[in-house]
Amino acid sequence: MYGGLDPATNEWNDGIAAILVAEASKDESPDKHWIMFDGPVDALWIESMNTVLDDNKKLCLNSGAIINLTPRMTMMFEVEDLAVASPATVSRCGMIYMEPGALGIQPLIKSWMMKLPSSFKLRPKTAAPLFEKLFAHYLEPIINYTRKNCPEPVMTVDNNLCNSMFRLLDCFMMPYFDTELKKVTADEVEDLEQMLEGIFVFCLVWSVGCTTTPEGRSKFNIKIRDLMGKDNKYKMPNQGSCYDYKFSTEKKEWIYWTDTISEFTIDSKAQYNEIIVPTFDSIRMKFVKGTLLKQKKHVLSPGPTGTGKTVNISNLINLEMPEEFSSVPLTFSA
Repeated sequence: MYGGLDPATNEWNDGIAAILVAEASKDESPDKHWIMFDGPVDALWIESMNTVLDDNKKLCLNSGAIINLTPRMTMMFEVEDLAVASPATVSRCGMIYMEPGALGIQPLIKSWMMKLPSSFKLRPKTAAPLFEKLFAHYLEPIINYTRKNCPEPVMTVDNNLCNSMFRLLDCFMMPYFDTELKKVTADEVEDLEQMLEGIFVFCLVWSVGCTTTPEGRSKFNIKIRDLMGKDNKYKMPNQGSCYDYKFSTEKKEWIYWTDTISEFTIDSKAQYNEIIVPTFDSIRMKFVKGTLLKQKKHVLSPGPTGTGKTVNISNLINLEMPEEFSSVPLTFSA
């Protein structure tokens, strides 16, 4: 249950809180009752909660009525920030607020590592440790570099960039989860280990490296090649940039994007407005989006008007996705 702030006035409304607390206090069942207050901390409304938050656990209303909280009732505060909160308020409510930047990315990495396929236990001394090595070598250094040298048209936060990379990695890890029809073998995990760095760098490029400007991409390309080193087994070709290549898990090598599709021919019966010529951008955009969609990952495609987003996504969903996918288009007017 939610209460505290009147959505119409954004002010404290003890009537809402009274109703929530009263209803919960009447219930004599052994069930737990949680009352959630969502919004910014405000000195006015927090003063109204003094008697609730101390040892008395009583809600005193302006009418003089007093409502006792039961041992089964808990109040939770999901705060926007603590900009106007006093130390007394923070300690009394038991609030803890952490800036996303102060959290760092290590908790995210450790949390994601706990969800690795159970088949990785077939090679416990190499599979998971290899991931840890790749995260330490690539992820944090490249994020720090991007923040200092690569401008973003739309600002992101480090945690979001990491989660974007994890979602792409999840797509490549799915074949290594055991199912009722198939059990992953140690040989398959070993095969994954041999190409894991290539997969990792590819996901890094299309998560951390794809939010910057063309100038930023040039700088990102230099940095990622530098991190890969000259003796890397899966070194990218020298021509072009890291954005020009897809890592093929079948061939275990970097392939030029235009080489990943069959030769394009125009149907002689097609109308002019039905002809969609694949371009460098459309090929890689459809591949990344298709990879995410097939694993039920949400995709948002921002960008300026007239860059082919709608056409390419419609083409992807209607012609290139498996049969179980269908689209429900919604048109919004500017």
